[in-house]
Amino acid sequence: MTTPTSYDVLVVGGGNAGFAAAHAAAERGRRVLLLERGQRDMAGGNSFYTAGATRMNHAGLDDLRDIVEHDDRHAVTEVPAYSSEEYLADLIKVTDGKTDRDMAQVLVTETADAVRWLSGLGLKYRLMYERQAYDRPDGTYLFWGGLHVGNVGGGEGLIADHTAVAERLGTEVRYGIRARSLIVEGGRVVGVSATDDDGAEHELRAESVILAAGGFESSPDWREEHLGQGWANAKVRGTPYNVGDMLSAALEIGAAKGGDWSTCHSVQWDAGAEHNESNRELTNRLTRQSYPLGIIVNRDGQRFLDEGADFRNYTYAKYGREILKQPGSIAWQIFDATLRPMLRTEEYDMPGIGVHQADTLDELADAMGVDRASLTSEIDAFNASIDRSTTFDPTVKDGRRADVQPPKSHWASPIETGPFYAYPVTCGITFTFGGVKGDLDGRVLDESGAPIPGLLACGEMLGGLFSGNYPGGSGLAAGMVFGRRAGSIA
Repeated sequence: MTTPTSYDVLVVGGGNAGFAAAHAAAERGRRVLLLERGQRDMAGGNSFYTAGATRMNHAGLDDLRDIVEHDDRHAVTEVPAYSSEEYLADLIKVTDGKTDRDMAQVLVTETADAVRWLSGLGLKYRLMYERQAYDRPDGTYLFWGGLHVGNVGGGEGLIADHTAVAERLGTEVRYGIRARSLIVEGGRVVGVSATDDDGAEHELRAESVILAAGGFESSPDWREEHLGQGWANAKVRGTPYNVGDMLSAALEIGAAKGGDWSTCHSVQWDAGAEHNESNRELTNRLTRQSYPLGIIVNRDGQRFLDEGADFRNYTYAKYGREILKQPGSIAWQIFDATLRPMLRTEEYDMPGIGVHQADTLDELADAMGVDRASLTSEIDAFNASIDRSTTFDPTVKDGRRADVQPPKSHWASPIETGPFYAYPVTCGITFTFGGVKGDLDGRVLDESGAPIPGLLACGEMLGGLFSGNYPGGSGLAAGMVFGRRAGSIA
């Protein structure tokens, strides 16, 4: 074992939350060590694999100009204001009221300030035109769904910017270090025991330890135990390293569980592409998120959910589990030639993705391996039920309904013009919603509700905000807000 080394603050995990905590501590003059399990070419946790979208409260485009990079399209762009009250209402709505109200209040009121803090440190942001806006016939753009801002360069750019800030602030980052357990002396957490990629053991000590090592989504065994039968079959979208090491370590010393351990963030994920797990090149682009425009069927040719229940931002994180429940844990997103040009270019126009194309619906069914009669009758019934008195408009909840079971509440467009396209999708798991219980500054609490001295948590490790679903972009927002809080007191 190496000679013990001491720091003021030790952060376990090099994703967005861990870096936010490290920056906040370093700004206070603390000597900070950040441990990252991945080597440099595998670093960044789940944050690397994101699109970089960050849900924040703001008063409209003029309120964002100081943090987003200039784009000539700004002159013809409408960005609706998104208040803290709307943010809170969205959190309550998508979690069916299960969000921790105190944590949620902190998130919705502090995200804008946290983004500006990180922008001031050197992180770069932009308006996410390709993901969150449609160009209208008059040449203007309208953003929708409360999610407007993202990192330049997506998750890769986010981690590169964070790493540069850490270097400038004097934070030491060690790669290839797997924290295994917590060191407790006199009732206080004083460090971690870890191993490196060569198997050498390390004892690293600090006045405060901040856990930012993610959830347990990368462990098939933990998924089956906590999420339920079949979850071992889900595809891991992000880092392969989030196997619950630090959750287990915290629970072993008496930390209380926090949040919902039985649900997670899961999406529709390319079932046909090669290397569709932890793909560092394609990252988030293996998601298939234009589904509100078309229909989704299972291998029996049947629809099974409301594709247009709400804007994508409020449904995409829960529909992965619905596909996992289908026969073979697979489904197909179907579009016709009219809808195809509206699909997200970054997700649907890449080489090597899973897709079937055919001139007729019968030929499409054959390519999918689905019964012809089942598919065509399902689509015929869908097409016939559409309320065509309402204009199709993807920039608003247009009320253009298909009155079938299950209904399609908005954006119902007939699947009638060839060629037709079917994109095979399965369940891609992003992160788990259960973690440790903490106070509003991230102090980890024991079963009695008392803080465990010397131990804090942030990011996906801090349970309580999300259950069943989450509003898109609120994960990165929570990481920076609660990471900053933890680092400010560590």
